[in-house]
Amino acid sequence: MIDVVNLQRKVKIELSTYRAYIKELVTAIPETAGRTFSVAFIGDTRMRKLNELFRGKDSTTDVLSFPCEPDEFDVLGSPPYEGGVAAPSSFDGADGVVLSHSTDPMFAGTNVESHPTAKAAPLLRKEGSLNFLGDIVISAEQSERQASENGLTLENEIKQLILHGLLHLCGFDHETDTGEMNARELELRDTLGI
Repeated sequence: MIDVVNLQRKVKIELSTYRAYIKELVTAIPETAGRTFSVAFIGDTRMRKLNELFRGKDSTTDVLSFPCEPDEFDVLGSPPYEGGVAAPSSFDGADGVVLSHSTDPMFAGTNVESHPTAKAAPLLRKEGSLNFLGDIVISAEQSERQASENGLTLENEIKQLILHGLLHLCGFDHETDTGEMNARELELRDTLGI
C-alpha cells in the first residue's frame, strides 16, 4: 500500500489526484515493482526543521526523500512492521511528522516519542520491510511558490516533486551521478506528460 497524507493546512491538496498519479508513476518506473512508499505533504516550518536536522541546511526545501534502510532484523525476516511515527520532542507541531523509527541511532540521546499506530499518520507502513522504499516529504507551501515561479500548475509541480523524490528512493542521486538521474527524470516527465 502506498500512503499519501496531508499533514498541513495552508495549501489545498487533492490527495485523490496524487494517489491516481502515483499508480501511473509506479508502472513507469520498474524499480518500484512490488514496492511501497509514503508521500507526506507538510508545511514550510516542518520542512525547514527536517532540512536542518537531516541535511544541515537551515532553510526550507521542496522535497526530501528518506530511503528505508532495513536493519538486521528486517533482513532476517522478522514479522512485517506496521509503524506509527516517531519524532524528537522538538518536532511537536500541528503540521507534521518525522519519518523515523524510535530506535534510529540518529536520535540516540534525544527524547523520542513513539506514537501508537492508531493515532499516528500512516507513514512507515509496509507489508514487509524489504519492500518498503521509504518516505517522500513535500513542502506544500514551497511547491506553491515554485509552481508560480516556474509557470506550472501546482498539480504539475507536485507531480514533478513526487517523481524526483521517488527516483531518489530508487537509488538515484543527481548530486553524485554524472547526469543519469536528471536524464531519467526528464524522460519520465515526457512519458507522463508533466
